[in-house]
Order: sequence, then structure tokens, then C-alpha cells
Amino acid sequence: MTKLWTGRTTGRTDPLADDFNSSLYFDKRMYRQDIEGSIAHAAMLMKQKIIPKESGIKIQKELRNILSELDLGELEFDEYCEDIHMFIEQLLTSRIGEEGKMLHTARSRNDQVALDLRMYLKEECDQIISLLKEFIGVLADKSEAHKEIIMPGYTHLQRAQPILFAHHLLAYAQMLLRDVSRLEDSKKRMNVSPIGSCALAGTTYHIDRYFEAALLGFDDISMNSLDGVSDRDFAVEMLSDLSLIMTHLSRFAEEFILWSSWEFQFIEADDQYTTGSSIMPQKKNPDMAELIRGKTGRVYGDLMSLLTVLKGLPLAYNKDMQEDKEPIFDSCDTVKMCLKVFIPMIKTMKVNKKNMHYAAQKGFINATDVADYLTKKGVPFRDAYKISGQLVALCISKDCILEELSLSEYQSYSALIKEDIYEAISLRNCVIKRISEGGTSISSIDTQIQWIRKKL
Repeated sequence: MTKLWTGRTTGRTDPLADDFNSSLYFDKRMYRQDIEGSIAHAAMLMKQKIIPKESGIKIQKELRNILSELDLGELEFDEYCEDIHMFIEQLLTSRIGEEGKMLHTARSRNDQVALDLRMYLKEECDQIISLLKEFIGVLADKSEAHKEIIMPGYTHLQRAQPILFAHHLLAYAQMLLRDVSRLEDSKKRMNVSPIGSCALAGTTYHIDRYFEAALLGFDDISMNSLDGVSDRDFAVEMLSDLSLIMTHLSRFAEEFILWSSWEFQFIEADDQYTTGSSIMPQKKNPDMAELIRGKTGRVYGDLMSLLTVLKGLPLAYNKDMQEDKEPIFDSCDTVKMCLKVFIPMIKTMKVNKKNMHYAAQKGFINATDVADYLTKKGVPFRDAYKISGQLVALCISKDCILEELSLSEYQSYSALIKEDIYEAISLRNCVIKRISEGGTSISSIDTQIQWIRKKL
């Protein structure tokens, strides 16, 4: 096959070099963006009278035919083509003849690939944002359904204070809302058209870049042609956003794994999202959550890969930049798959109210409330803190919980303690009384859920 860049050289490259140089096997996923970009480019060339209107219409019509055939799976990609751009252009020319060669007027593969990638990633942003919003909605629903379940809250993985299970879930909803916001911001910076930058210096043709950008849904054009073809900040930024999403999913997956363990038994994963052991029949393994946790490293690696590719590149385009697509494509695929599994996994999990409440009772996590009780009676907080700690030590020596100490035992540490201590340290009251905005009270949970639904 004659290569489109034959001229300065014969175009006869070693087959191994051809295979090494080719990007078709991974950039063919951008065929729709490439064709849509070409249809818009033809429209601009016609408008500016750079090519005859009849030729432009003929080009557009055949491009739409090619798009339809590819969508329907009626057309196979030619593995001998270097990339998706050459495949489409050669196919077009083979079908309509010389007029097909007019399409590449006033553009280069350099600005063409930058355009395709931006268009593709804008769509990926939308898909991932949609999945994130679905997940946030599931967390809000799950929180509303279990908003009175008390569990221990942890610091240093040690039982700390009582919280509502819904409060814990809604913390992840907040993380995912920030992920949505970051992707929306990334998409704004991504939504700048590079087409018309050509190879690196613009073109001598009187083109209308704004017209072409508007046809393709872009807000603006790149103002520097060198930057237009060599910028991949938008891909790095999106990879960074995807890495943070995976950080949040991995943290949640870790807790899901802990909670479903025999030691915690706070939740039970649905059978559809677990596996068994080949030798131990009693096992129910949270493999899906473990895989999500494991795939986080893969997305981190993709981010580091692209940063490393770009760090020493002189302006403008360099072939190294062909290495931008596999990392970002892989990360988009990975994040979408993880979300598609995580959403129903959370939706179908069973919540063990009894075990959560029992764990909350056994950890002295109402000790802070004893200190708060004494402080409200006039005891300086540091003194109240010490008394509360001494009472915990007494419980440990007696193998009991704070609620089981007698009033006389309490009063042996402070005469200010009265019968109302038992009401103050009730786990339910400990939760309900945390009335500060964003706290773990039921009223706060209701406010958080309403706020999240409004955001969605």
C-alpha cells in the first residue's frame, strides 16, 4: 500500500518498523470523532471556497456512508494503515477518487489527532460523570434506607466515636461529587479546538477556525498553533482526575472488604459480586472489591506514563506523543468498568445492623460524651477528659461497658455526675446530639441527602 506521506522518501519501510509505527489497533476507537471532524472540515473548506462545493458535498456524503458502515460492523479496518486518519482518508479516496484527496487541505495529522482526542475524551468525561452521579444517587438511597443504624466511627482503625452508617456512606458521596466537579472543570479546558493549527505553524489558506470549532461543539480555538498540536495537558489533567476517582473507589473497596470479613460482619456482599475458593468451601471472597483496589495502581501508572512521555519533549509535535492514547484509553475503560461493578455491588449489599451496633457498644466510643457531660457541668475539659479516661480504665478492669457502671462508681470520680449520665451516654443520644452542620445526627443526614440530591 502506498503511504500518504510518500514523496521525500520511497515510503518502503521494514514490515517490523511498520508494525512498530502503527497506532491503528488502539486509535481506531476514535473513528467516529475522526469522521465527524472531517465532515466539519469539509464544510469549512466549502464555506471558504477553498474546495468546490460539489466536491465537498460528495466528500461529506461518503464520509457519512463510511461512518454508518463502521457503526454497523459492515466495514473492517485495514491493518496496513498507520492510523485511523490514514485509514479513513485512503478509504474515502478509493471510493470517490481524486476529490477525496482535497479533504486534507489546510490541516495536518498533527492537529487532526489533537482534535480527535479532545472530542473523544469529552465524550468519555460525560460517560464517567454519568456513572459517578448514578453511584452518588445509590449512596444517597442507601443512606436514606439505613439512616438510623449506628456503627463505630474510626480513627487509626481504632473505634473512636459513634456515627450513623449513613454518615459514613455520605462521606464517599462527597468525594464522588468532587470527582464530578473536577471532570466538569477538565472538560471546560478540553473544549478548545486545535484544528487549523496544521502541522505547527498554521496555514496560508484563509480558513475559518471558529466556524469549524462551533460545528464540532467547541467553545473556543487554541490561540497558538504550536501549543495547539503539542498540548496534552487536557489528557494529563483527566488522568489525574481518574486517578483520584480510583483513590476514592479503592478506599471504599478497602472498607467494603473489611466490613464483609468475618471479623467485622458489618455487611454481606451479594453472591453476584463474590467468588469462592477452589479448596475451602466456606469461603465467600470479595474479589470484585479487591480487583477495584488493585486496578487503582494501573490508573496511577497510566498517569505517570503520560507525564514521563511529555516531560522532555521540545515543541511541537513528536512521535512520542502517539504514546498518549493507550494510557488515557486504558484509564477511561478501567474507571468505567470499576464504577459499573461498584454501583450494583453497593446497591445489593446487605447491612448487618445488629453487628454494627454491638461493635459500637464494645469500643467505649461514648467516652468523649462522658467528658462533654462533665464539661457542661462546669468541669474544665482537660480534667473531664482525665476522669473519662479513668472511667474507661475501670470498665476494662471490670470487663464491662460505660453504660453498666453504677451511679456510685461514677460519683466516686466526680460528685457532679447524676442519674442523667446514662441518658447522655446512650449511643442513640450520642449520635442525635451531634447537631453541628455536617455532623452525624439524623437531622444532619437528612440535610446532607437533600443537598446531594439537589446537586445531582
